[in-house]
Amino acid sequence: MEPFDLDAALAAPTARAVLWTIGALLVLVLLRETRRVPRPLLALMASAFLDMVGLLMIVPILPFYVQKFCGDGVDVLGLTLHAGFLSGVVVSTFTAAQLLTAPMWGRFSDRRGRRPALVVALFASAVAYLVFGFADSLWLLVLSRFVQGAGGGTVGVIQAYVADSVPPEQRARALGWISAATNLGVALGPVLGALSMSLGKADLTFGAAEPLRLGEAAPGVVAALLCIANMAFSWRCLAESNERRGAHDAQRVNARTATFAVILRPSLPSSRLILTYAIAIGAFQGITGVLALFLGRRFSVDEESIGWFYMYIGAISVFARTLLLGRMVDRLGEARLSRIGLVTLSCGIVSIPLATGLPSLALAVAMLPLGTAFTFPCVTSLLSRVIEPQDRGLYMGLQQTYGGIARIAGPLFYGWAFDSLGIEAPFYVGAPLVLAVILLGIGLQVAPLARTRRP
Repeated sequence: MEPFDLDAALAAPTARAVLWTIGALLVLVLLRETRRVPRPLLALMASAFLDMVGLLMIVPILPFYVQKFCGDGVDVLGLTLHAGFLSGVVVSTFTAAQLLTAPMWGRFSDRRGRRPALVVALFASAVAYLVFGFADSLWLLVLSRFVQGAGGGTVGVIQAYVADSVPPEQRARALGWISAATNLGVALGPVLGALSMSLGKADLTFGAAEPLRLGEAAPGVVAALLCIANMAFSWRCLAESNERRGAHDAQRVNARTATFAVILRPSLPSSRLILTYAIAIGAFQGITGVLALFLGRRFSVDEESIGWFYMYIGAISVFARTLLLGRMVDRLGEARLSRIGLVTLSCGIVSIPLATGLPSLALAVAMLPLGTAFTFPCVTSLLSRVIEPQDRGLYMGLQQTYGGIARIAGPLFYGWAFDSLGIEAPFYVGAPLVLAVILLGIGLQVAPLARTRRP
């Protein structure tokens, strides 16, 4: 298949008009829809948005930094590892660290409160971004991702916040709003990352004899400053939601028992939902780990144009979560909508390597945020409804732990497939895997509110 130049296509007046129209519609939709959001969620949405802006200033350019540091490959124990696999290693490091610490931080938030756990995660992110900004080797990139993952991440804590604060029948909608805020960060983060790269070239001494420039450290420094601002905002504006944080430990599920019960008792509703989340997000994360490299090879995407690509994905995701998710949950129910999301995500993955031009690529890419918008909020909402309130932090952490296992294996495997089997191979493997996850959801619509028995 002949590659086409996406940079040239995006430079066309029609394409730029479409992108600006999407941006304008995004602003209008948010201004209209945020009036319907309960006030307690607004502060949580703002925190999630700022956190994701910082993350997406960094994530899109990570593969290009890996490619710069590894050159033609890195020799490890006699094996030559190339950019695709090494990008998977860097992406997976965050989830490897989170895998080890997420249950601990989940239980910490159950005992001590959601707000302290969120502040700790944001502080770890700030340190990680500074390490990234001043990294001059591949191993420092790995270290930056490890530090951020070891801080526990914000996803599980924010999900527990929502489950504490929102009635069960409204949780999918509320989680959709949180996802909309994070995906607005997905849309704007890469653009701010590109602007921060321009800031790195500016003379910060304003004409002094020795110019001071941040250079390539600028995105990391700016992202770290955003995290620090978010820490202050969260501590001041977010009220503690975990009213049961002082409950006696005898009332709680044992963390180790609950962790192994996901595998040893897969028939439990909580186990099935955690495995559904993990397998689907592992495949999706594996694809995104090589997506920038695929677009670079096939469509001439580079560090500057990748920001427009992620802005498009983030905008579609915001539209889906604000305009479609709540209405479709009311009409179809969470279990059925999650299956529709899995089918949509699978179709989007398999369609990307089949794209022959900008319109077909835009259609294929749009199915990714649509699929994830319909799948993950519904699965998380169902999980919050089948566990006891005092164990929410633990089980949200377990969801991130098992998701972390999949997010480690996914990028590594898809990176290897990209390097060894061809640049299209990850997509042709990922699509049927996502589709097969539907089997885990069969029967969940029969009794979605049934409590999980203690393992």
